This record gives sequence, C-alpha cells and structure tokens, in this order.
Amino acid sequence: MDVMMERLYDKDTSIAYQYLQELERISEENDSLYPFLERFYEMISNEKYVIRVRGFRLFCKQAKWDAQNQLDERMTSAMVILNDEKPTAVRQALKALEDVAKHKPVLANVMREHVRAIDYMQYKDSMQGLIKKDIDRLLAML
Repeated sequence: MDVMMERLYDKDTSIAYQYLQELERISEENDSLYPFLERFYEMISNEKYVIRVRGFRLFCKQAKWDAQNQLDERMTSAMVILNDEKPTAVRQALKALEDVAKHKPVLANVMREHVRAIDYMQYKDSMQGLIKKDIDRLLAML
C-alpha cells in the first residue's frame, strides 16, 4: 500500500492518476485506506495542485468508513481547496464532496456554507458556468 501511496506523487501524471483511480476503487470496496486519512489530509496543503486534488479526493472517499468522525474534525480546514486558484481543482473537489454528502450528512451544513462561499466569477468565463453547475448539483444533494 505504501508503494501505491508514493505513486500519487509521481511526476508522470498519467501514472499518478492510475494509482489515484485504483486507490479510489479500493476506498469504495473496503476501509483499508482509512488509516491513511491524515496523510490524505496533509496532501491538501501541498504546493502542487494535482497533489492537493488527489489528497482531497481520497480524503473524501474515506467518508464511507469514518466511524471515528475524523473527517468531521478536519473538514472545515480541508475545504480550503474550494478556493483553489485552479478551477479544475475546485471542480474535482466539488465532485469529491458528493461522497461526503452521501455518507456524512452531519457535515451538510459545513459543506453548504463553504460551497456557497465559492467565488466562481474569479475564473475564466469558460469555467464559470461549469463550476456554477457543479455547485448547484452538490447543493441539491445537501
């Protein structure tokens, strides 16, 4: 598992993405990655946006297994990714939050507050409508 985790940092983004997808698949099936929750959380503050996104996606995938409420304790600070300079990071984060909405309804108010605060107008015109649509879809789930 440690090798797979290290591959998330691979300079070859296609390799890193393959490992991300595999780790997401594993996270859907069982809780074997839940012990790595803190590591995923730490990735969210990485200087590289692709690492931030990978960390956030895997962080959110653990919602299904979060009986210890570790996500609850970290969710507010993890939501910083919703203000990312990269619109693709924001879009992927909004999609990832769907897992949290599904498995941790207790976090709905926290998510709603941060999602509503997204300034999608700061991004290029071509991205604004897409982000707005993502926001609306997530808010409808909450």
